[in-house]
Amino acid sequence: MAAGAGVFIASMVLGAAYWAVWCYREKGPAGLLVKTGSVALLAIWAFLMGGPLLLVAALALSAVGDGFLAGKAERWLLPGMAAFFLAHAAYVPLFWQMGEAGWTWPVKAGQVALVVGGVLFARWLLPSVEPKMRLPVMLYTGVILMMGAAAIALPGVYWLATLGALMFIASDVILSFLLFRHPKDRPANVPASLAVWGLYFGGQVLIALGIIGSVPV
Repeated sequence: MAAGAGVFIASMVLGAAYWAVWCYREKGPAGLLVKTGSVALLAIWAFLMGGPLLLVAALALSAVGDGFLAGKAERWLLPGMAAFFLAHAAYVPLFWQMGEAGWTWPVKAGQVALVVGGVLFARWLLPSVEPKMRLPVMLYTGVILMMGAAAIALPGVYWLATLGALMFIASDVILSFLLFRHPKDRPANVPASLAVWGLYFGGQVLIALGIIGSVPV
């Protein structure tokens, strides 16, 4: 088995294990290692496969963000958001460099729908966000919408990356609900937590596969 294939399989195993065991409960050291290791290994795989450095950087920054968000939200949420902000900021020029599908009504309609939906969601969410976090949330919303708009404009050959980016956004939408709208005194929302990790990790995998253009075998 090639080294790259082994790294990819290890990433998938860790990602699935985190989804099944840890994503809906307290993490602990083992959960932290499994969570960060799954995406970190994906970044290593992208590097071994000769993927663009911006892809490797985005995945590595995401792994850092995963590590922060595995801790207590009141302490580590802002550093985690900063790491993911930089990850999305790396994806934006990466998608631009990969070209655009051209000016077509479906692409532009999709971009408009994404931006309008994102703005409306942020407007609904912000009253529940504590004042000191409102600017970071608005900045984060802006960069992830830019990332999504760039992904929607990718040529059709990169459809896996487009789907992965939209899954990433969907994961962030659910996570923001859990962080800012879900009552703190209620038990963890297990289905939502499963959806957050499944969409996020699956989305990152599809982005990496879509950009590198090959399935590791």
